[in-house]
Amino acid sequence: MTDSVVASTLTFRRSLLAVLGLALVLMLSALDQTVIGNAMPYIVADLGNFNLYSWVATSYLLTSIITVPIFGRLGDYYGRKYFVIAATVLFTLSSALCSFAGSMQMLILWRAVQGIGGGMLVGTAFACIPELFPDTRQRLRWQILFSTAFSIVNALGPTLGGILTEQYGWRSVFYLNLPLGLVALVVSWIYLPYIRPSKKAAIRLDWLGALLIMCVLGSMQLLAEFLPSNGSAFTLIALMLACGISGAVLVFQQRRAHSPILPPPLFAIGPIRQLFMISILIGAVLFTLLYFMPLLFQGGYGYSPKQAAWLITPMGVSITVSAIINGRIVTRMRNPMRLPQMGLLVTATACAILALIGGNGHYGVLMGLMMMAGIGIGFILLNVTIFIQTLAPREYLGIATALTQSLRLVGGLLGTALTGAAVTKWYGVHVGGKLLEAGDRQVPEAVSQYFADPQVLLQPVAQQFAQYYPLARSAIVNAIDIGLAVSALLALLAFWQSTRLPLIQFPGVKQQPKENHEILE
Repeated sequence: MTDSVVASTLTFRRSLLAVLGLALVLMLSALDQTVIGNAMPYIVADLGNFNLYSWVATSYLLTSIITVPIFGRLGDYYGRKYFVIAATVLFTLSSALCSFAGSMQMLILWRAVQGIGGGMLVGTAFACIPELFPDTRQRLRWQILFSTAFSIVNALGPTLGGILTEQYGWRSVFYLNLPLGLVALVVSWIYLPYIRPSKKAAIRLDWLGALLIMCVLGSMQLLAEFLPSNGSAFTLIALMLACGISGAVLVFQQRRAHSPILPPPLFAIGPIRQLFMISILIGAVLFTLLYFMPLLFQGGYGYSPKQAAWLITPMGVSITVSAIINGRIVTRMRNPMRLPQMGLLVTATACAILALIGGNGHYGVLMGLMMMAGIGIGFILLNVTIFIQTLAPREYLGIATALTQSLRLVGGLLGTALTGAAVTKWYGVHVGGKLLEAGDRQVPEAVSQYFADPQVLLQPVAQQFAQYYPLARSAIVNAIDIGLAVSALLALLAFWQSTRLPLIQFPGVKQQPKENHEILE
């Protein structure tokens, strides 16, 4: 159905099918993020270049970050249906190209293209919900249903990824997007209505702002890669200057641009600015867990992809369950911010315990801690989105929703880049020390050379070095523990940020009375 409609004229059946179409579209993005995590150790074992491990994630995130706000803004002006369809096509085709990659460099390239499609999906699909359901009560109900479907895919993704990788190889995780993409395309084309935006002045996209954002984030990512590896002073200084100058020019550009990609009036609203910061911080924690826990379980503990998947799955399941519970009670609370605050403390505790137990965690304990982390995250993600949608002025609703998702990806980009660099750096430090502690002075040089690259831990055990594997696995565990400890600190920082927020109330939703708080600075 391609004719334009008014949101208020949609029947219940049409609304349900429209949300189903959007949910299917977002399943592509959600499934990709959770499925590929378990496949990453096998990808590195097959294609090599462990030093590019984090780039498979960050290349996707970098292009997504730019396209989310751009297409959020374009959707405000031209409607969202056809952007959703175009994004689905691009994402599906790039998934096919990823499956044929013959090197890490080619996989990173096609992941960047896939990130463009993923950014288009997130930037348009999430913003369709407040557009389809302008009434706050209806919007909350449908947003909860929408997020529940999204969470279910997150729950199934790790197990599915582990089974596919172990049975059919890592390329099968990309094949999975092809039939799902086709179904999402058909349902969206037929049932997602085209809602004509109100008349606006001609749009002038902030392409310079998008380029500057890419320069800032790209230089920050490279700096995170080079700093732990003791790159040359010239390179580090050049990257710092590039980041600083790009950031300063970006601030100036956003103040003078006709349609800024980061609207200054939106960032002038204190609570929204604080919620954006929380979104960045929780994004760093979430993506660190998604991309590096499979490496911890497979490389550090020696579990198979299927076993690692069963450890990751409780996080996805508990995100789903806690998001459902959250949706049932958030509108009844006098201060709904208590839910994400609790979630942040639970997540911080889970990350801290995972870091402290090192390589001594029992399988059941690890599963419980992953479930604990998921419970915490489930009480954060949905709330940050609906709080921002509640506080954002109507004219900025689309871009505010898009920026919420985009800034979460910014956190994911920086979190995975820093954790990846730390793992590469500290694995080398730890493995050298542990091999020397073994006390065998006859073959330390041969052993050190063999274990210098951590990707050997993801390949079949070499019998001549079998006795040294526990030491090397302990080294990769210690390296990843640094990232987990930092994640715990970031979750605590987000909690502190949340305590500075005023009371947030949902318009049209009855809550217990409490003294009014000013929400604008």
